[in-house]
Amino acid sequence: MLQLFFTIAFSAAPLTLYIPPIRCLTMFVETMEEMGMEGRVYSRRVFPRARIAWSRLLDCFFSSSPPPPRRP
Repeated sequence: MLQLFFTIAFSAAPLTLYIPPIRCLTMFVETMEEMGMEGRVYSRRVFPRARIAWSRLLDCFFSSSPPPPRRP
């Protein structure tokens, strides 16, 4: 049982290197918040235009008249 404990403990030890310290994590979160705030200005301009373009595209697809019937 002791061997199993040491095996699990030493195999999990390198995984702790992938977890950043809290001070680095807060800097990451802060950077992501800043990017989100900067992106809002851009997205407020783009999304209404994209919605208009999407609605026009769907309107073209769905409001087109059916093809005329074939003559025998």
